[in-house]
Amino acid sequence: MNKVFTYDSTLRDGGQAQGIALSLKDKLSIAQRLDAFGIDFIEGGFPSSNPKDMAFFEAMRELPLAHAQVVAFGSTRKKGVAARDDEGLAALLESGAPVVAIVGKTWDEQVTRALQAPLEENVAMIADSVAFCKAAGRRVVFDAEHFFDGFAANPDYALACVKAASDAGADSVDLCETNGGALPFQVADVVAAVREALPHTPLGIHCHNDSGCAVANTLAAVGAGATTVQGTIGGIGERTGNTDLLTVIADLELKMGCTCVGPEKLHELTAVAQFVAALCNLSVPANQPYVGSAAFAHKGGLHASAIARFPQAYEHAAPEAVGNRQHMLVSELAGKATLIAKAESLGIGLEGADVQAILDDIKAREAAGYSYEVADGSLALLLRRSLGAYTPSFTLESFRVIVDDYEGSGALAQDAMSEATLKIHVGDQRFVATGEGVGPVGALDTALRLALGQSYPQVAVMELIDYKVRLLDESQGTDAITRVTITTTDGHRTWGTVGVSENVIEASWNALVDSIEYGLLAATES
Repeated sequence: MNKVFTYDSTLRDGGQAQGIALSLKDKLSIAQRLDAFGIDFIEGGFPSSNPKDMAFFEAMRELPLAHAQVVAFGSTRKKGVAARDDEGLAALLESGAPVVAIVGKTWDEQVTRALQAPLEENVAMIADSVAFCKAAGRRVVFDAEHFFDGFAANPDYALACVKAASDAGADSVDLCETNGGALPFQVADVVAAVREALPHTPLGIHCHNDSGCAVANTLAAVGAGATTVQGTIGGIGERTGNTDLLTVIADLELKMGCTCVGPEKLHELTAVAQFVAALCNLSVPANQPYVGSAAFAHKGGLHASAIARFPQAYEHAAPEAVGNRQHMLVSELAGKATLIAKAESLGIGLEGADVQAILDDIKAREAAGYSYEVADGSLALLLRRSLGAYTPSFTLESFRVIVDDYEGSGALAQDAMSEATLKIHVGDQRFVATGEGVGPVGALDTALRLALGQSYPQVAVMELIDYKVRLLDESQGTDAITRVTITTTDGHRTWGTVGVSENVIEASWNALVDSIEYGLLAATES
């Protein structure tokens, strides 16, 4: 079995990404999820850098993992300080982590200019630090910082540094492509050279994505002999990020015949991406390989027609293998095959329908500003209207929105509030409701739920979770056509709806109505 070990650095290197601030609870939750997924090593942080990282390691002692080993990250001893007296190394051992990762410099110019130490002293710092932690009973990973730059500048010195770590007992020497500028062929050549110099020492690879090659560089390193891959979930990290560990895992498992987490766990790939992104307060990019919502999405009519007969033509892997699914996107580029497949995915059969007429209607709406790619709710309602299989849950008599703000300290508003009053009919009953909100859409949403609650109690569990506005022709200024998209959830499913108008409140209302109507329809049919 061609086993490649996975080493996740989301909790340490990933936390250095702009806008990422994980709480202790977040870090513990991510560690447990990665352990369940089958990650081999989870780097928890830099225990000597801040109290939260040390608190993580203390908490992990009471939260044993089923598979993964926790890694504490730190530096070699300081120059001129004995390993036994170095506070950073002491913190590594105090963390209680069974594995420690020690980062050391391997670029001669960085040693002399940044570290301001003799080259021989740096080699001794590496050897002493590794030996000290090994003597304390820890598994030791030596992270060779700036190794690829160092090898290009002075290969003999770079190799002397990693050889010192190996001779001192390092369990793995992981080569760091720290500034992210190397290309795959360069990485492969350097890893092969180290493999030849250290034939009995396991090698790992740690890449950054500054040249857009982090995943490719990591795969090239495995091809040249590396057996551990480092990365972060989603590739989050400093500057342009780190290697996306999930993409690497899928590539290794599905393309290169390697085993990382195994095929059963690989089915959880998309779920892991979504879990970590949610705790990082991020969205998984739609175009993220394997796990993005568009990774197996098909928009062009020719593509959709071919997919029905030969999926491999446009899908390099089975979406089910990584826990994702195929999406058919309906747009002005769509053909009949796309629309039929999309309708089937929404539980709507188009047998006997004038599919071309429905498609022409959709294309006309898209020309007017609608977009149904992220609005399955509105598309489903449109299809049902076209088939004569839709009855509105209510009709609108009128609505009015008032925005109030009272300030006595200048021209700028502050703490404005909105109030919406609407009148609707459900059957032969008339309902009048008033709702308040920070904004007009929130006030309309509240009022509509109040008005519908007696007739449709299901609206109580529906929640508007995203609201986006886009001007379709910025040159028209405030007269521009506005597209509003709304995302709604009932706790079990999530759906999107769309509204278009020159009036942003009208567009918002229409998207809001579709969101409620589709939610009621889905609740009735489930």
